[in-house]
Amino acid sequence: MSCTKNKPIKKRPNVIFLLADDLGYNELGVYGQQQIKTPFLDSLSRKGIKFNNFYTNAVCSPARAALMTGKHPGHTTIRGNSGIGKNDLWFRVPLKKDELTVGEYFQNHGYKTGVIGKWHLENPDSLYSWAHHKGFDYTFHRQWNKFKGDPNDPNTIWESGKPLEIEKIWKKQYKSRDELRTEKAIDFVSKNKQNQFFLFMSYKIPHTPENDIYDNEIYKDKGWPEVERQHAGRITLLDSYIKELFNHVKKLGLLENTIFIFTSDNGPHNEGGHKYNFFNSNGNLRGFKRDLYEGGIKVPMITYWKDKITPKVSNHISTIWDVFPTFCDLVDGKTPEQIDGISFLPTLLNKKQEKHKYLYWELQLDGWWQKLEDGGFRQAIRKDNWKAVRYGINSEIELYDLAKDSRESNNVAVKYPVLVKHMDSLFKKSSNENEWFPYGGKIQNYIASEKYD
Repeated sequence: MSCTKNKPIKKRPNVIFLLADDLGYNELGVYGQQQIKTPFLDSLSRKGIKFNNFYTNAVCSPARAALMTGKHPGHTTIRGNSGIGKNDLWFRVPLKKDELTVGEYFQNHGYKTGVIGKWHLENPDSLYSWAHHKGFDYTFHRQWNKFKGDPNDPNTIWESGKPLEIEKIWKKQYKSRDELRTEKAIDFVSKNKQNQFFLFMSYKIPHTPENDIYDNEIYKDKGWPEVERQHAGRITLLDSYIKELFNHVKKLGLLENTIFIFTSDNGPHNEGGHKYNFFNSNGNLRGFKRDLYEGGIKVPMITYWKDKITPKVSNHISTIWDVFPTFCDLVDGKTPEQIDGISFLPTLLNKKQEKHKYLYWELQLDGWWQKLEDGGFRQAIRKDNWKAVRYGINSEIELYDLAKDSRESNNVAVKYPVLVKHMDSLFKKSSNENEWFPYGGKIQNYIASEKYD
């Protein structure tokens, strides 16, 4: 595989990537949250770099696919939480065998690798797509779907490819399931303290339906509806779990050579009885999870590396598919050809930063329980401060000037027809064909009755 090459750093660090699930842009105190307490992440932000313009995708699987492969949403294999297969049956689309993942990259460079928590990139019947076959030495996660021969699902989790009955693990009382995951993460770090390691810590907080917490005291005096009390409580607990992991790394004397990156896989959810606007979870942004407006794809991002980066706030526009090339710059400076992202390591080190010409998103919402017009297909582009959004293949393109209208409330498409035409051309050129998500690259000639094997 051919590569582009940048100058690597002198000493390769350990890497801990912390991913929340459905955490909104405004759900940390440092980003403006007034009611939910996140003291550790707020303090980590002040000691590190807070990114104001970090983007992901609008739902779990496409965001994680972009993270794992460095490909943008028009090139990834996975473009929705489910794809269409034979006889129009929907199924979980896995990563392909030949798609290099972040885990495989680190393994190839001698790192011990671990993923704990949500994977969401496999088809249960395709063993090659499970995390322990895609670059991770240690894995601890539940399979999303029923696996043949696994009658206990969904009460079974998997540790490095071996099933465990979750009831046996839950004999000890935890405040949330992510407390157990944090315990496993601490154990992984301890066992690999003599090695270079990469840990993908994939929390489930604040995603529903894991909305039970076993702490009836936290926020009990607020008088909030129970679902909202638990939502806030889980975010505060997440903050404490990250602090616990951080302090363990510090105790082992590994802090100076370990970089931490914290972000979310998409914007805030509005599910399980929780209302995203109860805590103003997306601030002044429009939309939430599954939206390609800012509220669905713009998320918090904090990076900390003791004595290596100068604390600051960055307005650099970056994305979750920039994480892989950033890791490449940390390790050997060689970026695999498949990658669409741009390393943001220069921003971390106060060096000249390359910028994206534009960012592209697409999403197909069809599947499982719903059949939507045009497959629920959505597209968006950010080019400088201009944002183009289109919901539906035949819909008009909306245009927003984010410099003047961060809420995306004033569609100015009529005023800028030339720019709209340019955005339309970018929409078409940015999406390649995908047999399981037919509304993207086939946007010009898709026939609804076609079958895709």
